Amino acid sequence: MSEVKVNKISPRTACGTVTLGDSGDTFTIPSGATITNSGTATGFGATGAVSWDTSSIKTAGFTATVGIGYFCNTTSGIFTVALPAGSAGDVVGIADYAQTFNTNNLTVAPDGSEKIGGIVGDAVMTVDGVAATLVYVDGTQGWTVTDSGSSTDVPGPKFVIATGGTPCSGAVCGDYKVHTFTGPGTLCVSNAGNVAGSTTVDFLVIAGGGGGGRGEGNTDEKGGGGGGGGYLASYPNPATGGHPVSVTAYPITIGGGGSAGGPSAVSAGQGVNSVFSTITSAGGGYGGQNNPAYFAGGDGGTGGGGSGGGPRAGGSGNTPPVSSPSNPVQGFAGGNGHPAPSGAGGGGGGGSAIGANGASGCGGNGGAGFTSCITGSPVARGGGGGGSAGGAGGTASAGGGGGAGCSPCTAAVAGTVNTGGGGGAGGSDSGGADGAAGGSGIVVIRYKFQ
Repeated sequence: MSEVKVNKISPRTACGTVTLGDSGDTFTIPSGATITNSGTATGFGATGAVSWDTSSIKTAGFTATVGIGYFCNTTSGIFTVALPAGSAGDVVGIADYAQTFNTNNLTVAPDGSEKIGGIVGDAVMTVDGVAATLVYVDGTQGWTVTDSGSSTDVPGPKFVIATGGTPCSGAVCGDYKVHTFTGPGTLCVSNAGNVAGSTTVDFLVIAGGGGGGRGEGNTDEKGGGGGGGGYLASYPNPATGGHPVSVTAYPITIGGGGSAGGPSAVSAGQGVNSVFSTITSAGGGYGGQNNPAYFAGGDGGTGGGGSGGGPRAGGSGNTPPVSSPSNPVQGFAGGNGHPAPSGAGGGGGGGSAIGANGASGCGGNGGAGFTSCITGSPVARGGGGGGSAGGAGGTASAGGGGGAGCSPCTAAVAGTVNTGGGGGAGGSDSGGADGAAGGSGIVVIRYKFQ
């Protein structure tokens, strides 16, 4: 390969033209070399082109360089881009990196007394997703926008953005965020996403569990276990696509647990409903006890167990009838009480199983709840409480249901807080014993955020 080294090439005549090579020849400019244009470049295609810098996303104020386009991220706060001193034909590009210019504006400041669009002063970019190319024209107009657009012009994936619950910004679980509500609150959706990203949320809505019935002493009238709170969920069931959301605030109601069954004139309490959007889970049914009005277990999301001595029927589950993508009903019936002698209460129904019937001297076990991994690890919720007996009381169920009391004077156990577990029934051979309260409910929201 031949090499020619000179400092200057000039035409042979004044105003002549220097031609490099022939048609079809290739000239290679090695890496690291710089071409400086101090005149007018023609024949190189479009002028005013911007080379976009993707290696350094800007998050704080800086001074732009001619010919460079910058992606600016104002997520953490507003800042200013200072334009360089302009010469005719200079070009600078600016784009909204995170679609946050409306919330946190970007200021563009000209050099000294130069103008932007013919006006001396700063310009403020306030449109989410906007990108603009500014070209310096002259001292009259200064920097002028020659083209602009928005990320919505060519839609890319957008994802649901929401706040509320614990943590407020959502716990990151892979490509998903999880918001947990253990008390009343609001899920505020600020971006409903698009079909290329996400437009729906998964939900787990569990109502409060029913209270366990009182067990009477020296009788066969033993209490029934409280039913677990109604259990409605969309996860896991990819075929359903979750629950669609829009940009709005969704109030969240967390149902409290039903009160404990006391003396025969006071029944155990029904669990309270939990609500998210159009989804309502019904509170668990109360456990039956020694009162003609409350012998049978109460109906609810799951049914309460019937009292012993009758026999007395367990309450119906899935009342009112509701279904969800991941479970066809929100809960099952409570178990029946066992007749005298050696009467025993039935177990409260659970989210995935019927409460067990009472047997001679043995209270029925609570029906099992569901196990969900919506928060990232398996947790059982919505189980029924155990029924009581003079002998062995029904055991606590998987899913937060409380165990029953039994002889000699073992206290009933309450449903676990924020599981919707049913309360255990009271049981004693002398004097009677109160039941235990149901556990409060919970709402969990999960969605794809990236």
